Amino acid sequence: MFDHVKEEFRIIKERDPSIKSPMEVILYPSFKVMISYRRAHKLYLKGHYFLARWISQRAARRTGIEIHPGATIGKGFFIDHGTGVIIGETSVIGDNVTLYQGVTLGGTGKETGKRHPTLEDNVMVSAGAKIIGSFTVGKNSKIGAGSVVIEEVPPNCTVVGVPGRIVRQNNVKVPTSDMDQIHLPDPVKEDISILKQENSELVNRVLDLENEIKCLKRAETQQDTTNDKQE
Repeated sequence: MFDHVKEEFRIIKERDPSIKSPMEVILYPSFKVMISYRRAHKLYLKGHYFLARWISQRAARRTGIEIHPGATIGKGFFIDHGTGVIIGETSVIGDNVTLYQGVTLGGTGKETGKRHPTLEDNVMVSAGAKIIGSFTVGKNSKIGAGSVVIEEVPPNCTVVGVPGRIVRQNNVKVPTSDMDQIHLPDPVKEDISILKQENSELVNRVLDLENEIKCLKRAETQQDTTNDKQE
């Protein structure tokens, strides 16, 4: 137990600057729910499904974090704050993964068997993001706050938006050491900027065409005047 507290303190200290002392770890919802999850997961693997769900549901009521005992979770897992986090039965989570509050790892409701997502090592999922379906989010990827991800994400990517779009690929930073969940690319803002630029170019082109037409009309008028004088 003491070794587990030390390990949790190390993980939380790396990813939450508000922690000041090792004993604070026992107050964290993430710590409480993971102790319950480990017990429930062992029971689930042994086929004691009712008891496993009973433990997990008690933990959900106490912490606001619902982890199905059938989910597979690796080392170094951390949920910051945690309220509203839901992790489905067939979810698979690798090592050093971080989830923020309001994250859902869910199924589409139409699948059987493997229904929930797989998060590979070092993935960070920001507040309120929803990852729905039985696909993989590749290692070192970052999911922006409020995003809804419904398709495969390659490794080393940043995904934002509804539905989620890859806006950066082959990141060199690992999300667990770069816990910035707000300074992400904004594809909507970028699209608006492109539209503004294209609109400005179109307006300038229309003005140029209008000037060309005026010049042509002026030249035609002058030519007609010259012809009249000659006649």
